[in-house]
Amino acid sequence: MRNWEIVIGLETHAQLSTAAKLFSGASTAFGAAPNTQASAIDLALPGTLPVANRGAVERAIRFGLAVGATVNTTSIFARKNYFYPDLPHGYQISQFEQPVVQGGELTITTSAGQKTVRLTRAHLEADAGKSLHEDFHGMSGIDLNRAGTPLLEIVTEPDMTSAEEAIAYAKALHALVRWIGICDGNMQEGSFRCDANVSVRRPGEPLGTRCEIKNLNSFRFMEKAIAFEVRRQIELIEDGGKVAQETRLFDPDTGETRSMRSKEDAHDYRYFPDPDLPPLVIGEDWIARVKSEMPELPAAMAARFVSDYALPAYDAGQLTYSLGFARYFETAVGIVGKANAKPVANWMLGELSAALNRHEIEIEDAPIPPEQLAALVARVQDGTLSNKGGKEVFEALWQNGDRSAEAIDRLIAERGLQQISDIGALETIVDEVLAQHPAVVAEFRAGKEKAFNSLVGQIMKASRGKANPAQVNELLKKKL
Repeated sequence: MRNWEIVIGLETHAQLSTAAKLFSGASTAFGAAPNTQASAIDLALPGTLPVANRGAVERAIRFGLAVGATVNTTSIFARKNYFYPDLPHGYQISQFEQPVVQGGELTITTSAGQKTVRLTRAHLEADAGKSLHEDFHGMSGIDLNRAGTPLLEIVTEPDMTSAEEAIAYAKALHALVRWIGICDGNMQEGSFRCDANVSVRRPGEPLGTRCEIKNLNSFRFMEKAIAFEVRRQIELIEDGGKVAQETRLFDPDTGETRSMRSKEDAHDYRYFPDPDLPPLVIGEDWIARVKSEMPELPAAMAARFVSDYALPAYDAGQLTYSLGFARYFETAVGIVGKANAKPVANWMLGELSAALNRHEIEIEDAPIPPEQLAALVARVQDGTLSNKGGKEVFEALWQNGDRSAEAIDRLIAERGLQQISDIGALETIVDEVLAQHPAVVAEFRAGKEKAFNSLVGQIMKASRGKANPAQVNELLKKKL
C-alpha cells in the first residue's frame, strides 16, 4: 500500500434512548414480536400526522454541546424519497439542508498520538423497518417494529487515513454517546451502527471514487472491512480498472466486501421539506438548560484525574472510557484516599479490566463493588497482603460474589494469606537463610548482584511466600 493515501469518512446511526419513536408514541423496546410495536403513523395509514418527540430533540442538543458543534435554533425535517419494502411511506423523514447539529469535532488517540476528527453534521431521522429473509420458505417477511425509531446520524469529514483511526473514532464516539446518555450503544441490537466511506488516491491527487460499506455493527468487522476494501481498490486501480461508486456489504464469513447497489447521490433522493412537519425551533433557553444538565465530559474528567490524582495521562484516559468506570474509580479513591489513587488505577486497569473482558460484562455488573476493591487495595498497601495474595483474594471475591465488607479479611484468614511483616519474625528467617547459604553471601560480597535476588528467593521460600517483600529487601541489605 506504499505510494497510496487512504481516505475514510464515517456515518454513524446512533439510536436515541427514548421510550417512544421519533414521530409516534409506539415503543422502541427491543425484542418484541414482529409488527407489535408499529402504530398507525409508523404504518403510514392515510390521515395520520407525525409529531416530533421532544426527548429525541433534546438528546440531539446534548450531543451537539458535547462535541462543540453549533446547535441550529431552526432546522427542517425533509422527506428522503426512495422505495424499499420496509419503508411504508415511500420516503424516510430525515434532515438535509438544515440539520439540528452542524460542525463539531472529536479527538481520538492512536499509536501515532492524538488527532482531531471534524464532524460535518448530526441530524435526526426516523429508522426504516427490517426485511427478514430466513425461515419464510423462499419468501421475505417485513417487521416494522423499528420503523420510526429515532436515530441521530453523525457524519464526519473524510479525515481518517487508516482503519486504526476509523476504529479509534468509532470507539470514542461509542463511548461519548453512552457517556452523555443519549444511546445505549448496543451494537448487537443495532443501536449503534456505522457506514464507512472508503477511497484511495495517489499523494497529491484529488479524492478518489468512494465506496460505502453499510451497517458495520462490530469494531472488529469494521477493521476487517476497511482493510479489505482498501486492498481491493488499490489492486483494481493498479490492474488498470476503475473504482465504481457503490454501496457494499461486508461478509464476516469470507472477510470480504461485496457489491450491494450503485451508490446514490443526494439529488437521487429528491429531498424536500416535509409538509406535515413545521420547522423545528430550539430556543436559546432550551439549549442553556440542556447545557446546565450536562455531565462532566470525558476529556475534562481525564484532565482532572491528572491534576487531582497525579495520574499519568494514559491511565486517566483509560479510566474515563465510560462514565460508570470513572465513577467506580472515584468512589474507590474516595474511600482509600488520593495517596492510593495510582494503586486503585493499577488494579482497575489490570485485574478488574481483565475480568470484565473475560466475562464480557460492563463495570455496572461487576460482582466486586468499588468499596470492596478499595478495601482490597488498602490491605495490599498496608502490607497485610502481597500483590500475589491480593490477586488470589480478588479472584475468590469475583467467583463467590460475596459483596460484604468482611469478605476480604475472612478470605485472608481462611487461606492463610496474611504477610509476615513483624520485623522480629522476618529477621529470624533472614538470619537462618544467610547461615544456610554462605557461598551465595560470598558471591554477593564479591560483586555478583544476582546473588541478592537468589537470597530473596530463598527467604520467600522459607516463609512460604508470606514475607513482606519490601521489608525483606530492606532487612537483607542491612544484614549484608
